[in-house]
Amino acid sequence: MAYYLRKSSRSRGIYLQIYNSFFDPVKKSPRSSHVETLGYVCDLVDKGIDDPVSFYARKVADMNADNRKTEEKQISDISALLYLGWFPCDSILRRIDIQKDIDLLASRRRFDYSVYGCLRALLMARLVEPVSKKKTAERVVPRLFGFQPFSYHQILSCIEFLGHEYEKVVEIATRQSNETYILDTEKMYFDCTNYYFEIDREDDWRRKGPSKENRKDPIIGMGLLLDSNCIPIGMRLYPGNQSEKPVLREIVRALKEQDNITGRTVRVADKGLNCPANIHDALSSGDGYLFSKSVKMLSGKEKTWALLDQGWTEVRDEKGKLVYRCKSAVDTFVYSYFENTDGETRKKVTFAAKEKRIVTYNPKLAKKQLAEIEKMASKAAMCCLSKAKKDEYGESAKYVDFVSIGKDGKETGENVKAELNREKIESDKRCAGYNMLVTSELEMEPSEIYKTYHNLWRIEETFRTMKSQLNARPVFLKSEDCIKGHFLVCYLSVLLERLVQFKVLDNQFGSEEVYDFIHNYQIIQRDEISYTNCSAKNKVGDYIAAKYMLPINNFVLKKKQIKTILEKNL
Repeated sequence: MAYYLRKSSRSRGIYLQIYNSFFDPVKKSPRSSHVETLGYVCDLVDKGIDDPVSFYARKVADMNADNRKTEEKQISDISALLYLGWFPCDSILRRIDIQKDIDLLASRRRFDYSVYGCLRALLMARLVEPVSKKKTAERVVPRLFGFQPFSYHQILSCIEFLGHEYEKVVEIATRQSNETYILDTEKMYFDCTNYYFEIDREDDWRRKGPSKENRKDPIIGMGLLLDSNCIPIGMRLYPGNQSEKPVLREIVRALKEQDNITGRTVRVADKGLNCPANIHDALSSGDGYLFSKSVKMLSGKEKTWALLDQGWTEVRDEKGKLVYRCKSAVDTFVYSYFENTDGETRKKVTFAAKEKRIVTYNPKLAKKQLAEIEKMASKAAMCCLSKAKKDEYGESAKYVDFVSIGKDGKETGENVKAELNREKIESDKRCAGYNMLVTSELEMEPSEIYKTYHNLWRIEETFRTMKSQLNARPVFLKSEDCIKGHFLVCYLSVLLERLVQFKVLDNQFGSEEVYDFIHNYQIIQRDEISYTNCSAKNKVGDYIAAKYMLPINNFVLKKKQIKTILEKNL
């Protein structure tokens, strides 16, 4: 397209107009159209324009220059695609209705923006595209259909405020979720993980401790509590050098005080949380417990019973293949531990508990553990032969005895001799595939105990979701409150996704399928009143469309249809 000055000879003289020329793809020929009428040259001279032809020729040249600049504009660094897959989670957020409580918390400080609005944007942005806070402000929130933008400074101040109040926000979310959906706390699943920080020095909160990734960086710990349906109901953050065992007691106690847990509940956790203090706390609170225990760590008599090839009940699949076998016994066991009374004085607490203990043998687990033992034993043997340094053995060092010897060959002196501990290797191989479950639930059938305990995979999936789907790590924020706010957003995002999975999708789909829909359901504007659906068909989308009669799979979505989708209570 190009503009030109059209000069026509008429009775009063030269008549000037501005036209533009363009190619018509339909008629496949050049055409022109009127843009502006200027008038007769003589009239223009009377108005004070000395040379109207030259004057408007320059104006047309400027118009063509501006037009070329417009045509040469580069594409934006923000995609024209708009995220819409967050709408099921937003519907859940509306239903649990935490806005009034968040607004009340924020009323004590003078914010120049809506804290709840910013939190909502952060949650939906974390679900659709988990990136840094800066990229969230600049790249993701502007692509959330219908959302108002928030500056990077506003997002950071919101994160910091929410982090400072994170325990209250978790309490609010749990209470409101329970009022809306009635959470099932007959059984509760608990586990801990940690998150690393790529920093050199520790501070008061980010401390070095046992890392799940075997890293040497400072870490923080996270304890997570799920209900019977594996919906998050509690979270606690703690310094990386502290034990995870008291966290279970602290979270459950807080939930009981908040009336978010009522009645008797069974606390389910793995062997890392199995300690006398946790067992005593559960019994003292009128609750039950179900922990695992390593067969390798059992006393001689109990270990002999566990490995004895008698009394087993086998569970097989429909093809007759062995899934697992188990045996159980009920007895009274005595526990003791020390508790601090006044900060310095420690008191020994001794108590007895009647328990059912179930030993299970899983052939798949046995195969996996035997392969791991062989791998570590081979590494240990190679390190012994090559006279490697002690820190080069890694985890395989548990199969090696390091003996100090002198020049005379006696077990004294400065030199260290490494010898393969074959007895330890064989002992571990005998225990491969075996596991012990310890519970206060004497009337519960062994098969139900086994099934209940193995639901812990859900909490492991939750941690995996946080670390992968929601990019909770690594963490580059510095202040303690900002870090807490970051993990709060991740926690609330998982809560919303889990409620969608169980309450909207009726537990018909896994987390990966749900996140696939959330990430990929996108639209692009085609004109002032309609949008093109750019997503591929998805089973989750099909299910929501059929259950709630929504036009999710339409190729063209009108504004009114999008409004219907966004306002639907799922």
